[in-house]
Amino acid sequence: MRLHHAQGRREAARELFARIWDEIGGERGDPLHVSVLAHAMADVQDDARQELVWDERALAATDLLTDARLAEAGVPMPVAALYPSLHLNLAECHRKLGDPARASEWLDRARAGIGALGEDDYGRLIRDGLERVTRELSDS
Repeated sequence: MRLHHAQGRREAARELFARIWDEIGGERGDPLHVSVLAHAMADVQDDARQELVWDERALAATDLLTDARLAEAGVPMPVAALYPSLHLNLAECHRKLGDPARASEWLDRARAGIGALGEDDYGRLIRDGLERVTRELSDS
């Protein structure tokens, strides 16, 4: 994550994530690891179609998670709190791909789940992202 966010080295992050993806067993791995890694891998894609593939993988893995698994891993939120971010990312992918109808569907899903987020930095990040993508979609 630091390679991408702190150092701006998307390609290096993508290569590292690909190696870790193989180590965890790809889509057959622990759903928590698959969800987190696929979510991160989506962020380092240069092509919106590939970003969408990774975001869909993250969503599918998240569907297999339980609150108990998150708690066991020390994640201080319920599974429901993961969905708004995933739905927001899917909306952004469809917006980039020129499909405003699908983007709007995913934005609606993100809005529907926003109540699961806390009033913390993570919750604000997702709410701000939701506002940004909504504006970008209406401007296009």
